[in-house]
Amino acid sequence: MFNADTITSAELAGIIDHTFLKPFGDAKPIEKLCAEAREYGFAMVAINPSEIERCVKLLDGTKVRAGAAISFPLGQMTSAAKSFEIRDAIAKGAGEIDMVQNLRALQEGNYDLVFDELADLAEQCRTAGVISKVILETCYLTDEEKVKTCELAVKAGLDFVKTSTGFGTAGATAADIALMRQTVGPDMGVKAAGGIRDLAAAFDMIRAGATRIGTSAGVKIVDELRAMGR
Repeated sequence: MFNADTITSAELAGIIDHTFLKPFGDAKPIEKLCAEAREYGFAMVAINPSEIERCVKLLDGTKVRAGAAISFPLGQMTSAAKSFEIRDAIAKGAGEIDMVQNLRALQEGNYDLVFDELADLAEQCRTAGVISKVILETCYLTDEEKVKTCELAVKAGLDFVKTSTGFGTAGATAADIALMRQTVGPDMGVKAAGGIRDLAAAFDMIRAGATRIGTSAGVKIVDELRAMGR
């Protein structure tokens, strides 16, 4: 994990998922997203699956991965549909998968369904050498439900637990990051996403235990740190 007091701008860029998930517009925002990711050395670009092939081409020759948002933003697709969407995104070159969990199944106590979807995600990604993340959508969950998803994610063997889609009623909070970190332990990734728009907010998340930051303001955040001489 990183220390917010000593992290460099290059290190910070390397844990940012540069995000564009709007369902409208022409090619220019995607081209800009990938150009900025190349320039700053972000971890990945977080995009809708239909943009994976375009982004893979735009990022060719870099270490920046194209990350697909699966069952986005509601998580209410069938398990079979989610499984196909994961497989299709990986086949098209996705290097990371962020999948929204089935919140209704979780809240109904159907933990077997939730776990089976997470286990499928983990297995497909592990086999392909792709990073796996589950999106909790914490704004709709009790603390007990957040803990339960994190426990299921650990059991399934996922790489990351993630707070939010950015499309819910609220985004990441330091309290949720701390709870998720406490639950998954020191080794699993924890991604803060949703409403992180400046360096102070990013630092709050890192101090709480986040090891990845999902934001559409990555350029602004890194430039703020550069301005501090780091």
